[in-house]
Amino acid sequence: MAPKNDNMLNSKIGEDSIFEGKFYIAGSLQIDGRFEGEIKTQDQLIVGETGKVKTDIFARRVVVGGTVIGNIEAGEEVLLLSTGRVLGNIKAPRVNIEEGVVVKGEISVDAGQTKDVTSIIKESFDSGPKLNDVIRKADTGKDSKEDA
Repeated sequence: MAPKNDNMLNSKIGEDSIFEGKFYIAGSLQIDGRFEGEIKTQDQLIVGETGKVKTDIFARRVVVGGTVIGNIEAGEEVLLLSTGRVLGNIKAPRVNIEEGVVVKGEISVDAGQTKDVTSIIKESFDSGPKLNDVIRKADTGKDSKEDA
């Protein structure tokens, strides 16, 4: 069962229900049945343990306890419960994954950065000592900066 939260649940697709089409909602949505189409919510989307969703998801927060086929993009967080199954890419500032989750796709966690994540990682890798500097220091006993 999806965790309770402080947000009020605005809509629910029940366990024995099937919905196909476009669903745009300003509040929260829980899907315990089957959904195929397009979903956009400004708040939270919960895919319950019995939920089966085939779409790309755009929401502030996404909780997956059921099955999702499609990409997930969250403005705040994605929580993958132990019963969750995802076939698709996940992009969010924060992703929490419980033991038992099955995911096939890329997971991109940007920690809320506005700068390109690839650039941040490459800059981090490129900072610090370089091999030539370490070798030069070992050979001469001097820092390469001291040579300048």
